[in-house]
Amino acid sequence: MMPSPKLDRIDLKILAELQRSGRMTNVELAEAVCLSPSPCLTRVKRLESAGYINGYSALINLNKLGEFLIVFTEVTLSEHRSGDFSRFETRIKKIDEIIECHLVSGGYDYLLKFITRGVVHYQSIIEGMLEGGFGIEKYFSYVVIKSPFIKHHQPIQGLFGEPEPH
Repeated sequence: MMPSPKLDRIDLKILAELQRSGRMTNVELAEAVCLSPSPCLTRVKRLESAGYINGYSALINLNKLGEFLIVFTEVTLSEHRSGDFSRFETRIKKIDEIIECHLVSGGYDYLLKFITRGVVHYQSIIEGMLEGGFGIEKYFSYVVIKSPFIKHHQPIQGLFGEPEPH
C-alpha cells in the first residue's frame, strides 16, 4: 500500500460519489466531480492504492428475500483485561449474524448488531455465546420494530471537507 496522499476537495467528492453509486462509470464520475475522465480515473486508482477505498459491493434488499429480525445487543463482559476483550472480539467475528460490533463507553462494553431469521434464531445464538465461554456477564437485547431509514453512505464531505448542501 502506498503512503496516504493528502486529499483535496475533489478526492473527497470522488469518495462521496462512489459510496453512493459504486457502479457508476468513470465518465459519469468524472462529470459528477467536474474532471475529465483520465485524471478522474488516475485519482480513483490512487485512492484505491492508498486504502481509502476498501472495495465495492451490492446493497441487498433483504425484505425481498424473506422475513428477518434486527437486534441490537448491549454486552458486558465478566472480566476487563486486554485478553478478555481480544478473545471476545475474535470469537464474535466468526458469527455471521453479528454484522456490527462496537466497543463503547458507558454502562456496558459492546454494542452488537445482529440480523437473524427471528427471535428463536437470535436466542439460540445468544445461548451459544453464553455457554461457549465468550466471557459475557450480562446482555440486553433491543428488537428493531421498524427502520424508517438506513443510510449506507457516510457524510465524507461534511466531516472532512466542505459540508454537503441540505
